[in-house]
Amino acid sequence: MNLRSLLAPLFSFGGPPKLHVWRRFEPLGEGIAGTMSEFYKVRELESGQIFGLKLPDGTKLAPIEARFKGLKKPCEGEIGMQIRGDQVVTTHEHGRTSDGGQYILQDFLDGVLVHLRLKRGEPLSLPERIAIVRQVAKGLETVHQAGFVHRDICPRNLMLDNEGRVTLFDFGLSVPDSPPFLRPGNRSGTPNYMAPEVIRRRQSDRRLDIFSFGVTAYEICCGMLPWPGGGAREALAHDTPAPDIRKRAADIPDRLADAIMACLRAEPDDRPDSMAEFSRKIARLD
Repeated sequence: MNLRSLLAPLFSFGGPPKLHVWRRFEPLGEGIAGTMSEFYKVRELESGQIFGLKLPDGTKLAPIEARFKGLKKPCEGEIGMQIRGDQVVTTHEHGRTSDGGQYILQDFLDGVLVHLRLKRGEPLSLPERIAIVRQVAKGLETVHQAGFVHRDICPRNLMLDNEGRVTLFDFGLSVPDSPPFLRPGNRSGTPNYMAPEVIRRRQSDRRLDIFSFGVTAYEICCGMLPWPGGGAREALAHDTPAPDIRKRAADIPDRLADAIMACLRAEPDDRPDSMAEFSRKIARLD
């Protein structure tokens, strides 16, 4: 019987015990500081298993969570536990730490960020680009089928391993796919990948992710953003037509080019209605 089994009876008296992080886990290397959290590769002392441990910063999260006051928004760990798929990081557990913070225990993803591959200008063959785009589409479809909107689809949140497998991660900005959680005014996300309705502070839905996916797929396939990058001011251009991807990557098959360009349309009603629809468009692509 392990420690967690012995503690199980406590769950009926005030909830689960708070986690003393560094009594249960051993950090393997330095932590990585993100925008709103710290991330560690850890070994569980009892089992020897390797995990990824995410420790969100409550102070930085507070202004974001305040936007959903009264809506009973699930936390990042709760959302992650509900999303299961081959192209999405697996969340094993979540809860509170002994110092009052949150923790999220996930698979440790070994590989390189797609963002870094693009930033370094490392060449990707056409089959590799097609495979990556397909997997990202599948990962995002999994998020939507679970009833959530990711809100930050971009190459920084995609891990590519040595075997070519892509994993989507980071549900820090994710919300339930419901109108109250997607009201005008919430401009959370990465500006270079934001949909026009987010930039213009309009009501949105899961199709904001489809636009962000389109920007990501465009960049993966030709190594460039559809519009000049920068902050929110530059992102105002996202409701103008993007240059056709075929002008920047002549080897892109027409079927894939058309599907990506459809995702970049300014009006949500003009985009594919779902990632399943996008995937069907490129299903027979060699």
